[in-house]
Amino acid sequence: MFFNKGGYLILNYEKPITLHVGIDDTDSAEGMCTTYLTCIILNKLRKHNIYPVDYPRLIRLNPFARYKTRGNGALSFKVEVEDEKQEQLIKDVTLEYVEKYAMFDGVNTNPGVIFYKGEITDAMRCYAQNAIYEIYTIDYATKFAQENNIEYHKFKKGRGIIGAIAAISLKLTDQTFELLAYRQADKYGTKRCLDDESIFKMNEITYPDTFDNIDVEQNYTAIEPHTPCPVLYGIRGNTPEAVKKAHTIVKSCEEIEDYCIFRTNQHTDMHMQEDIPIKDMKQTGCYVFDCEVVKNPYDIKGGHVFFEVSDDTGVLTCAAFEPTKSFRDIVRKLRVGDKLTIYGGLNENNTLNMEKFKLNTVADEYVYENPVCKCGRRMKSAGKNKGFKCPNCKEKIRSSDKVKRSIKREIEPGFYEVPTEARRHLSKPIIRITTGADMILKNQQDL
Repeated sequence: MFFNKGGYLILNYEKPITLHVGIDDTDSAEGMCTTYLTCIILNKLRKHNIYPVDYPRLIRLNPFARYKTRGNGALSFKVEVEDEKQEQLIKDVTLEYVEKYAMFDGVNTNPGVIFYKGEITDAMRCYAQNAIYEIYTIDYATKFAQENNIEYHKFKKGRGIIGAIAAISLKLTDQTFELLAYRQADKYGTKRCLDDESIFKMNEITYPDTFDNIDVEQNYTAIEPHTPCPVLYGIRGNTPEAVKKAHTIVKSCEEIEDYCIFRTNQHTDMHMQEDIPIKDMKQTGCYVFDCEVVKNPYDIKGGHVFFEVSDDTGVLTCAAFEPTKSFRDIVRKLRVGDKLTIYGGLNENNTLNMEKFKLNTVADEYVYENPVCKCGRRMKSAGKNKGFKCPNCKEKIRSSDKVKRSIKREIEPGFYEVPTEARRHLSKPIIRITTGADMILKNQQDL
């Protein structure tokens, strides 16, 4: 046996048993976090000399899921064990801790745990990807588990098996990492005590290897949650080394119980479907597509900004909702004829909630003005259908046509995105696109 670079033990038995463990839906708005539950399960297993093969995984699913507890994230880890006795121990510990820590009082908390032995199949990969694109039912997930030899355990309604299966099965063609630091239990529900100056310093030193940890627009730190969960803070980055370094810079006024690093599909745009025409888009789907503005932006009550686009197959209403703050000011500058690449999700009102867009071509914009006289003064109307007359030298022009003048647009080609505060977990920040920092895997190994 040996340790890999991440400090995780690799077992080197002749015929190890590969066991995948998936957990989901154990938290609620009142507390707990499935990442924390996974962390303490792994700590318990380490006491029995059982170690994960790799970093545990935090997999975000369809952001439109109706019954999600908070961020619609499922957890998984993989171990290689010596024998069935050790395998059973892993199952017993996992189920025991889910029963002990899950927030069963939560209305939408319906935990699910799955165990799977062997290699992940193509059918499971497909299930996982579609769990991000679509919304599954519990019955569908149950049937899928039965047909694919996946052992499942439901608590209450057991909705968590939907995400648990996806968490072990998803192939990461792009990935990021998140380090989550956890509070002492007696601090749950109290105001978090972090040193903001150290967080800004952390961002200054580690950005863009870490990202979305500061909301630049609002000038506030964005690493701490606003719920009574066990998480003290979470640092997002491109590599484990980056988030570890950032963690050493952040100062806390309260003692940290533990921390754990997760491999994740957050900030990868994995939820975006490509090559889907407007006419074929479905509610709760997320899409990236090319289009042209066909109706100028307009405001509605509540501070939301709407406009319309077309891709020649249909017309779609797009929105920058009030929580996107200054992003709305950028959207207001769009004009008919602008050509865009839009990233967003179609809500239940058939309106596309924009996450970001790229302005590819800026359309010309004109104003129509009275002509200028030879003497340099702006002419005035000489009366209906009587042309124009100069108020200075009395020169007249018979034509009643105004002069078209091109005006400078207040927006330039490039990417524009919502601020950190309004960004979805899965949405890829522009900094990961423009710096080429996304960790695209060059091989086909199973991660």
